[in-house]
Amino acid sequence: MTLRTRKLIGTIATVVFLILYALIAMMIGGILIVGRGVPLELPFYLVAGLGWLPVAMWIIRWMSKPE
Repeated sequence: MTLRTRKLIGTIATVVFLILYALIAMMIGGILIVGRGVPLELPFYLVAGLGWLPVAMWIIRWMSKPE
């Protein structure tokens, strides 16, 4: 697979993943977390806000591999 093809697939995968991740995080936050107070909301938003990074880093690392 060429580098150009990998970058196209990786870009599409990243965008789709981020959209799905954001929707799922909003759903979980809206159902389970909102209104329960800062001691529960703050850790959730920290984890949810940074939780997408490992997957995005893996996709970018895969996209950048030499041919």
